Amino acid sequence: MQYKRMTLFAGHYGSGKTNIAVNYALHLKSLGEDVVIADLDIVNPYFRTRDSLEELNAAGIKLISSEFASSNVDLPALPQEVYSLLDKREEKAIMDIGGDDRGAYALGRYSDAIKAEDDYEMLFVFNKYRPLTPTAEDALEIMSEIEAAGHINFTAIVNNSNLGALTTAQDILDSVEETERLSRLSGLPVKMTTVRDDLVYNLNGKVENLFPLTLQKKIV
Repeated sequence: MQYKRMTLFAGHYGSGKTNIAVNYALHLKSLGEDVVIADLDIVNPYFRTRDSLEELNAAGIKLISSEFASSNVDLPALPQEVYSLLDKREEKAIMDIGGDDRGAYALGRYSDAIKAEDDYEMLFVFNKYRPLTPTAEDALEIMSEIEAAGHINFTAIVNNSNLGALTTAQDILDSVEETERLSRLSGLPVKMTTVRDDLVYNLNGKVENLFPLTLQKKIV
């Protein structure tokens, strides 16, 4: 798997992008990279990157997020530290983008600098088991809305189709066809298929480019 300097994860509300962003950051760190992760989600969804702060700190990964993350305050405020993420090109940077087009508006503030550096991936997180993205056509519509709001086009797809802790290996297998349809319709490759780490053994050799995930725990 090839790694760009910056990796941006975006998708529909509840697609699981935050969990992937955290796991991806930990994976890059395990490869010996200096890693920073930025939570650009200003629409206050249920899961926040800050919920994994203790784990990220223990791994030596810097987290940039709003001081209002994991609170009941919903303000369109982003920390100035995000700009340092754009400047320190010796670090691998992960961005967790807000859900749908509303969340992607925050990305537009940084899109020119990201495109100017031209060392990034913009990954669409697809979960066919979410109510509003059961088909490739539904997902493609949301992709277009996010691109328009964030002023950056997607470069690849992440198949994160799952039912949380209830996910079976067969659920993953059943998602492959629709993900491939989305790939054909969008013209974008499928970079990886995520799978809960305890299911990897059952899917090895059956699904390409598996990426094991440890499920993020919500702090309440």
